[in-house]
Amino acid sequence: MTASPPPLAGSIVHDEVVPARAPWLHTIKAGQTLRIVDLEGNQAVDFLAYSAADDAERYSAQDTIAAQGNVFLREGSVLLSNEGAPMMTVVATAVAYHDTIGGACSCESNTLRYGHHTKAQHACVENFLIANARHGRGKRDMVGNVNWFMNVPVEADGALGIVDGISAPGLYVDLRAEMDVVVVVSNCPQINNPCNGFAPTPVRMIVTE
Repeated sequence: MTASPPPLAGSIVHDEVVPARAPWLHTIKAGQTLRIVDLEGNQAVDFLAYSAADDAERYSAQDTIAAQGNVFLREGSVLLSNEGAPMMTVVATAVAYHDTIGGACSCESNTLRYGHHTKAQHACVENFLIANARHGRGKRDMVGNVNWFMNVPVEADGALGIVDGISAPGLYVDLRAEMDVVVVVSNCPQINNPCNGFAPTPVRMIVTE
């Protein structure tokens, strides 16, 4: 059964369901809140953010991790840009933590990890390129991304794993924009590891102000 997220404060200005495996791009204005809803559970949502005012300023995993001293994003975490400026704040989350280091799947990494037969499979890097092309950005503009709802545990010896997600149907994360940002999403199409339960599903994007 799908849980019902609590109502969002403010008026809804955009509400869209992103199909499984699809890209999404939208401008979120300062003060607006983006809610990402995992409609069916165990769906990773790969995420990038760029300043709407200065295309050279974009989300920085390194600055974000260093500032908070933690590789996971939780309620209260602030996503920083490569200029050290706050871009978005996690104001609420129904999931305990979210990943910053697992990266985005690509045709090349799929081939390396899972075999040459996977090379033709659609991947997050391709979704990012499709969405970013609308703003004239290419591969050089891609940076380390956030993976909402994805479970990438860090073991005591520093090893990483991609395991079953910790999300469930109807769980969500709310992000308040601290500047005007262009959000780019890949609703992850990965089918070779458990990050999407081997069956990608839709997610919902709701913007309020």
